[in-house]
Amino acid sequence: MANGKAIIGYVRVSTQKQGDSGLGLEGQEHALHGYAQTTGGPLLRTYKEVETGKRNDRPELAKALAHAKRSGATLVIAKLDRLARNVHFVSGLMESGVDFVACDNPHANKLTIHILAAIAEHEAEAISQRTKAALAAYKARGGTLGAARPECRKLSPAARQAGARASGREAKRQADAAYADLAQQMADWRQAGLTQQQIADRLNAEGHTTRRGKPWGQVQVLRVLRRFA
Repeated sequence: MANGKAIIGYVRVSTQKQGDSGLGLEGQEHALHGYAQTTGGPLLRTYKEVETGKRNDRPELAKALAHAKRSGATLVIAKLDRLARNVHFVSGLMESGVDFVACDNPHANKLTIHILAAIAEHEAEAISQRTKAALAAYKARGGTLGAARPECRKLSPAARQAGARASGREAKRQADAAYADLAQQMADWRQAGLTQQQIADRLNAEGHTTRRGKPWGQVQVLRVLRRFA
């Protein structure tokens, strides 16, 4: 099983109480270290998530995915349990293209994620079919939809500008997500007095790359600092 590939770890607990006490986290971290020893790959970093059950954003998972993608590392999750049934997790992992392993279920790999994504897609299609049927019934009753509505026949300059702004926001979101795990650390280093080149040197020394797979330099550091300022 030894492959020597770098590893990004991800552990999570469901309540703040568990997070504060460390219950559950210690066992998960032990599983990550055991996997690293088995494969011979360096464990670059472990991201820890503490959830309340009401949150679905999982910022630490987003950071772990961004780090693994930039570094060409395998994302190793200690406990799969309910995580894989979260649609946000499935879609995010599929879009990232990151290799994936679960310590408590070694058969849960990218193939498993494909299956989970297929199930989620099937559910989405079922919802879509029900929606289409409802809209068809609405049209049969004389309702108008989409471009058939008078106000939708021609986009105003304001509407076109709104579309351009939405496109720009999406491009910014993707760029922000790529460095979600590094932005605060870089800002802290800068606040501590490190130059932009020193920050770049530290990132390179820790095995980080830019989202294009290139080494960090002063210009790239400046761009990220400005983006998250």
